[in-house]
Amino acid sequence: MVDIVKPQVRSRMMAGIRSVNTSPERVVRALLFRHGFRFRLYDKSLPGKPDVVLAGRSLVIQVYGCFWHLHQGCRFCRLPSTRRKFWTKKLEGNRQRDIESEYRLLDDGWRVIIVWECATRGLVTTSELSKELIRLVRGNNAFSELSSDMPGHIQSTS
Repeated sequence: MVDIVKPQVRSRMMAGIRSVNTSPERVVRALLFRHGFRFRLYDKSLPGKPDVVLAGRSLVIQVYGCFWHLHQGCRFCRLPSTRRKFWTKKLEGNRQRDIESEYRLLDDGWRVIIVWECATRGLVTTSELSKELIRLVRGNNAFSELSSDMPGHIQSTS
């Protein structure tokens, strides 16, 4: 498959992709705030600089982009057909750092919830995401993930 966009344009497009305050992060934060939870953002003192920190619950929430963090089996995670070696190395490096940060947080006594971008997009209803996210926040699982591997359905892995 050939890229239909010139390299300079593609470079400018990729440079414009945000690493903080993304749409999926804003969805998660709005749901938490609506349910009365207060939190800090991007705590640099914690491994991986978590997106959302609920210190009183010893809980961090990471909101991962399915492409950037290699969400296996997800329809939003497709490697580009050009420069495959570069992208494979870059994205696998991201995933490895994620795993290391998650283990360090768990070892330090933090609970970790991963919310995948696909859980905030498409056919998934906000009420379904909200119900499952709040259940996990109020729960006591050390590690949980929210994704939408099937269109319109939130999957929770604890």
